[in-house]
Amino acid sequence: MRIAVPREIKPLEGRVGLIPAACSELVAAGHEVLVETGAGLLSGYEDRAYQDAGAQIVADAAALYRQGELIVKVKEPVEGDLQHLRAGHILFSYLHLAANEALTRKLCDIGLTAVAFETVQTAAGALPLLAPMSDIAGRLSIQLGTGLLHQPQGGKGLLLGGLPGAERGRVTVIGAGMAGGNAALLAAALGATVTVFDRKRERLEAMRALGDNVSALYPYADSVAQAVVEADLVVGAVLIPGARAPHVVTAAHIRAMQAGSVVVDISVDQGGCIETTHPTDYRTPTYVVDGVVHLAVTNMPGAVPRSASQALSAAVTPYLLLLAAGGLEENSELRHGLNVAAGKVRHPALLSSLDSK
Repeated sequence: MRIAVPREIKPLEGRVGLIPAACSELVAAGHEVLVETGAGLLSGYEDRAYQDAGAQIVADAAALYRQGELIVKVKEPVEGDLQHLRAGHILFSYLHLAANEALTRKLCDIGLTAVAFETVQTAAGALPLLAPMSDIAGRLSIQLGTGLLHQPQGGKGLLLGGLPGAERGRVTVIGAGMAGGNAALLAAALGATVTVFDRKRERLEAMRALGDNVSALYPYADSVAQAVVEADLVVGAVLIPGARAPHVVTAAHIRAMQAGSVVVDISVDQGGCIETTHPTDYRTPTYVVDGVVHLAVTNMPGAVPRSASQALSAAVTPYLLLLAAGGLEENSELRHGLNVAAGKVRHPALLSSLDSK
């Protein structure tokens, strides 16, 4: 199969769908790999590295999409990509369609097959292609949130971990999956007082084991409200695979927070779990509502493209080998990833989210 890797054109998106080592694996398996010129530059990979791995460099997006059969991207297609997609393509990327009805309809109109990284799911419920980016987003939520608490950035002027003679900052994390778990891990390591909410006891056990400065609680509405209002930094990390995220933090909660507090909504790709968030990008990543600084970048891992591209390729390559060999219908994990095919929405949670609007 001819596998095509375009250059990402979403603003300030530096990741690439496949690193050269992954291309080498695919070529060794008998596939052709086409890479748009410059696709890997912001991740630290020059065209020569792809050529040395056996890939062919294609001069522009139009030629790449024309020749390619299986399109491997990082982010969902934007307008510049959509003009090149056609019915015969298999699109394999992050899609987050539950929060983007217009894109869903467009992909249906094109008639292609769209397999979303974020809904590929194991029998145990794990999301192996979302996990590496969730790891990164969770850690970045604390790294970036810590900086936003600094007074020059509009924050309340707080050192998150505290120090002798000064109190520790308070962090509330909603959701203890891969993203929320990594946020809690880093916040705890910095010395903050951390409260994490999740419905699963095994996740609460894992969070409690992070240290004595971590409380792990069931998300009763009153408990969440109190922890959010008292927090210096709130991280929203609620995920329902394939579906739109529910609003767990309300506008009333935000109004009750201290001015200069910070919220980071990792769930924004799926619509956001904080009522006052709306999608941003790294050109203008933050905005203020009721004195609270909001960060809601839809491609948070794009800030560390080299690390992110390496982690993504490691996760994607085994599934890509199956998909390129025609294994979509035979592999149950890939079937969970199928969002759109032949003009119809195929993922049940996505269909439910669209029907509920």
